[in-house]
Amino acid sequence: MIHVIARMEIKPGCMEQFLEILLNNTPTVLAEDGCYRYESCLDIKAEDKDRFVTILESWESEEHLKAHLATPHMARFRDAVKDLRRSSNITVVTPVKK
Repeated sequence: MIHVIARMEIKPGCMEQFLEILLNNTPTVLAEDGCYRYESCLDIKAEDKDRFVTILESWESEEHLKAHLATPHMARFRDAVKDLRRSSNITVVTPVKK
């Protein structure tokens, strides 16, 4: 299993539109093979809650994540939000095994 932490800085005045696009795409992502979690989160700090969105994802494997990123709905998502984001940072991690 792998986990993805995708953090995006949203341009001022664009949060509502960004969240609408993101949340409309979420059921499609959750239905993908190998997707265990795709959860959109906002910062708790008042000064950041309208500035950053973090998506927490869990996938069965790196291959499932690669397939997800290549789907037509993710291409449409990236195109739809490209002018709404100031920046994005993606971290992919895997659990430590004993």
